[in-house]
Amino acid sequence: MPDITLPDGAKRHFPAPLTGAEIAASIGPGLARAALAMTVNGELQDLSRLVETDAAITFITRRDPAALAMIRHDCAHVLAQAVQDLFPGTQVTIGPAIENGFYYDFARNAPFTPDDFPAIEARMRQIIAANAPFIRSVHDRAEAIAFFEARGERFKAELIRDLPEHETITVYSQGDWVDLCRGPHMRGTGDVGTAFKLMRVAGAYWRGDHRNPMLSRIYGTAWRDAAELDAYLHQLEEAEKRDHRRIGREMDLFHIQEEAVGSIFWHPSGWTLYRAVEAYMRRRLDAAGYQEVRTPQLVDRALWERSGHWEKFREHMFIATVEDEEKTLALKPMNCPCHVQIFNHGIRSYRDLPLRMAEFGACHRYEPSGALHGIMRVRAFTQDDAHIFCAQDQVAAETARFVALLADIYRDFGFDSFQVKFSDRPEKRAGDDATWDRAEASLREACDIAGVTYDLNPGEGAFYGPKLEFVLRDAIGRDWQCGTLQVDFILPERLDALYTAEDGSRRRPVMLHRAILGSFERFLGILIEQYAGRFPLWLAPVQAVIATIVSDADAYARHVADTLTAAGLRVETDTGREKINAKIRTHSLRHVPLLLVVGRREAEARTLAIRRLGSDAQTMISLDEAAQTLATEAAPPDLR
Repeated sequence: MPDITLPDGAKRHFPAPLTGAEIAASIGPGLARAALAMTVNGELQDLSRLVETDAAITFITRRDPAALAMIRHDCAHVLAQAVQDLFPGTQVTIGPAIENGFYYDFARNAPFTPDDFPAIEARMRQIIAANAPFIRSVHDRAEAIAFFEARGERFKAELIRDLPEHETITVYSQGDWVDLCRGPHMRGTGDVGTAFKLMRVAGAYWRGDHRNPMLSRIYGTAWRDAAELDAYLHQLEEAEKRDHRRIGREMDLFHIQEEAVGSIFWHPSGWTLYRAVEAYMRRRLDAAGYQEVRTPQLVDRALWERSGHWEKFREHMFIATVEDEEKTLALKPMNCPCHVQIFNHGIRSYRDLPLRMAEFGACHRYEPSGALHGIMRVRAFTQDDAHIFCAQDQVAAETARFVALLADIYRDFGFDSFQVKFSDRPEKRAGDDATWDRAEASLREACDIAGVTYDLNPGEGAFYGPKLEFVLRDAIGRDWQCGTLQVDFILPERLDALYTAEDGSRRRPVMLHRAILGSFERFLGILIEQYAGRFPLWLAPVQAVIATIVSDADAYARHVADTLTAAGLRVETDTGREKINAKIRTHSLRHVPLLLVVGRREAEARTLAIRRLGSDAQTMISLDEAAQTLATEAAPPDLR
């Protein structure tokens, strides 16, 4: 008979198997009301499941992080029932919980439109109010196939046929409506609550294959309560205002066109921003002891085969063939193997370690056109990349050094804090378990010594080693994974990297793959949205515009521009015939931080009026003082 261990270590003995709901009720009526599901020895389960053997049990309530995914999963089932109630003949396919919500794919002759949402949402609320229990049942494979085929659900029948032979076939019902599902679910439809909203529709091929039927996908979002839903919808509104593609057009930073899908045409202002970030990063890396290198774009497949990338990454590579040489070349999707080639060129000694090798490496990766997103997700990008070749006993010190550098750089860009995730071995990986044990232990020890706290991100390591992922939170609460540090024992062995140790033996270096920004393009997109185009002065593509009130001040405006340019500022002049209010409006829309207004009096007195973006106030200042003050203010953080 089961002995149940609770999270506080308390044990309870029960004389017979019983359900999770019965265990919760035995502990107290409050828990019985609050519990939505349970974990049994770490496995999430329905409260209706029997606990027959000794187990450690944790109950999931609405405030637990695990509850949110269950709310969304159950809401997808409620959506599917509502659709089939309102639109008979519609077939259901799959409907998972996803980040911030859920979706369900439907097969019907006509796609859904947002005009259908009010009726569907109303029916969903009725289903939730009915609070039908989620009831799990296990079925024989043939019986389940016959059941769904009899209901006209051929997609569900196909899913069952393709499940592994050992898979348990489970069906969940809510009232008269049933669905194929692994579960688990909460107690009933009422646990979903009413903090949900249908968001948009899209087309999706069955199983992601363009040769299969096109389905109609409905996306929704669901939260614990109305306050969370309202906060998320507000975040979406803010995100729309901050969309880097729209701001990029307003500020004339870049464009993308069909003739170069996934590549960016940087305009002068955008390239100025890019170069400001690149110059800052180069100075920081130089000061941190990195040696900058440059490696080829096109590399023979033989190198990618030796490194293991051809097997693991081939589908993301752009390939070129050289017919007269009978060679296959690949545009590099990453810089790592090429950096090993530089390390291998010549004899390396332990005195050379740690060797920090950096490259702003231009890389290309194939991304499906539907996955591309402005400059955030592209096919051609520049990686903020470096590799540290070190001895194993140097890993901890280099990790601490890297994290300190990364934290300082993030602060300079306006991100005062970040989260760290520890991603351990993935299912598909290179190297044996002993090598992975050594790599993971080395990274954990490095985190302990460096004082890095992290959350575990199981199974998400690189194919050659475990990694730390550094996640930024932006001004409106969105998370962005940017930096990474990966411990690699495998690539140095595959590419035969060696150094001479102090005792004269030949040893393999440990290779730390590290990035701070990630890709320049994506990070610039994050910066654009973080600041909504209103960059701090040191990053602004145009830092100041000198605008004239009258044409008599044109010559003085040009003199002011020359003076400020000589002081290191990025300036433009606006001597057009528009009235000053129109000029202020124009350059405010361009998010220019400083508008310097000059007229006859300013020209005679060698002064100017400073008007800052977002303020109606003006400050009168002499030209000499302005040059000194603004140049100091516009200096990058590392040069102040």
